[in-house]
Amino acid sequence: MTNKKPGEPIERPSGRTGWYVTLLLTFAYTFSFVDRQVLNLLVEPIQSDLAISDTQISFLQGSAFVGAYVLMSIPLGRIVDRFNRVLVLIGGVLAWSISTVGCGISRTYFQLMLARVGVGIGEASVTPASWSLLADYFPADRLARPMSVFLMGPYLGAGLALILGAEVIEWTRDVEELSLPLIGSLAAWQFTFIAVGVPGFIVAAVLATIKEPARISDSSTELADHLPWSDVWLQLRNNRRVYAALLLGAPFIVVILYGLQAWIPTYLVRVFDWDLARSGRVYGVIALVAGSSGVLSGPVLGNWLKRRGFADYPLRIGVIGALLAMIGILGIPWMQQAEFALCFIALASFSVTLPMALFSFALQTVTPGNMRGLVAGLYVVTVNVVGLALGPTLVALSTDYIFADPKAVGYSLALVSGFMAPLAILLLSSGMKPYAELFANQGDAEN
Repeated sequence: MTNKKPGEPIERPSGRTGWYVTLLLTFAYTFSFVDRQVLNLLVEPIQSDLAISDTQISFLQGSAFVGAYVLMSIPLGRIVDRFNRVLVLIGGVLAWSISTVGCGISRTYFQLMLARVGVGIGEASVTPASWSLLADYFPADRLARPMSVFLMGPYLGAGLALILGAEVIEWTRDVEELSLPLIGSLAAWQFTFIAVGVPGFIVAAVLATIKEPARISDSSTELADHLPWSDVWLQLRNNRRVYAALLLGAPFIVVILYGLQAWIPTYLVRVFDWDLARSGRVYGVIALVAGSSGVLSGPVLGNWLKRRGFADYPLRIGVIGALLAMIGILGIPWMQQAEFALCFIALASFSVTLPMALFSFALQTVTPGNMRGLVAGLYVVTVNVVGLALGPTLVALSTDYIFADPKAVGYSLALVSGFMAPLAILLLSSGMKPYAELFANQGDAEN
């Protein structure tokens, strides 16, 4: 880290270095979602071995992970604002990798839940550390594109989790007995957790090649000093309508996203009688291609809207994405053939990711450099308390207690999105005017 004092001029790292760091952070973010999302492919075998319901499995997908993730996000965001961000990130990668392997050696529901808590603690470091690093490697007017590349991570990770998980499941079919030294015999789902957890140690080693940059203010090329809590509160209060729209509106879109990711593999198995490997491969490709395309298309569409005078483009695209995602998911349960259902799944997967890079871009441009880690932590908290905690569980509760039919999971997805999308649209719309007033002349969605 630089030895210069706050207030002294400083140059940013080169663009080539910035893109190298962007790719490494995206690599780490992708693997965090592989470890987080592989559980979604393993619902049926875990339920069979541990004799648990949809609601219980949804706690593993959501609440167990989210409780730890949220509890640590703001403290880690504050740590990111004060200490070496690269070391914080490496520590997080090691923690979630060890915990994912722990999922693989779990023998009971309680042990599996504790391991998921560990995954949540480790992954809470990724967003605040990465956002803060990117904002110091790129100026505000060039931040949207690297941010959109970084935010491909969740969709690459979700897709790869399903594809890699499907390959492991397919391979284990031909193995008479799975066992590891010191651990003993393993079910296929346990071996899958271990197989996706071990590469995290390689990720941690690669991240050690990143150099911690100086912290730079977003309004000038000066070193940023640490903000006291009173100034943090003042910043949030003075821009409360914009922060409220982003920190409260975005999570309702994420409810739709995580509900989709958690239950579409199981939907394909239950409704169309697909096996797990086929479900993982097909939906994995859709999640990877449609999700990544959506997050990359958002800044392009944002740039097009901004050139035509729509200074509120990050929030406007959020409204568009929520509306299209709702349309896509509402069509899923009515399809009698898998091919038609997959078309609606692809539409929803693309649309729900469309605004994600722009939400992050908007928060970074609103926020001073010396509190970006904290605001990223706040975003993580709201997105995950509402999105990841509620998304899988609301769908499961609807399936178990409203429809009382395991094959009704498609209708449960439609019901949840039918409530959440209008809430997201309402909240995001309320912030469009104040955002436009604040940032009509700032940044570009793409350079």
